[in-house]
Amino acid sequence: MPLEGEYDPSPAQWIRDQVELYESSGGTRGTTLWDTGLPVVIVTMRGAKSGRLRKIPLMRVEHEGRYAAVASKAGFPTHPVWYFNLKTGPVVDLQDGAERWSMIAREVSGDERAEWWERAVAAFPTYVEYQAKTDRVIPVFVLEPEA
Repeated sequence: MPLEGEYDPSPAQWIRDQVELYESSGGTRGTTLWDTGLPVVIVTMRGAKSGRLRKIPLMRVEHEGRYAAVASKAGFPTHPVWYFNLKTGPVVDLQDGAERWSMIAREVSGDERAEWWERAVAAFPTYVEYQAKTDRVIPVFVLEPEA
């Protein structure tokens, strides 16, 4: 069931622009990260503090209908704000091109995290550089279709 509520656009202009282009085109434009050609998906979640809907583009890391959400924040020492949104409210909507699904996010660890981290690095090799820049272990969530 799709998330409902008031949408609170990101304070970052590039995120607002990408989400707008992606959604307004029905998932046919804005589907890659800047000029890299690497695919992204749009994840809609509920803000942990505001309760309003938040939307972010994330690298497309898909395996058998499940997706990874890598909380890299480009290797900064703190988690991205959306990490706390997923920890507080794991129900999300995911748009991959024209397709949309309601999903449940769960943070993974151990062997499962290692497996998804490998998939994430295959999709976006820069994650290795991001991990090298920070002392924190970059969190990985798996987004799975709602039952």
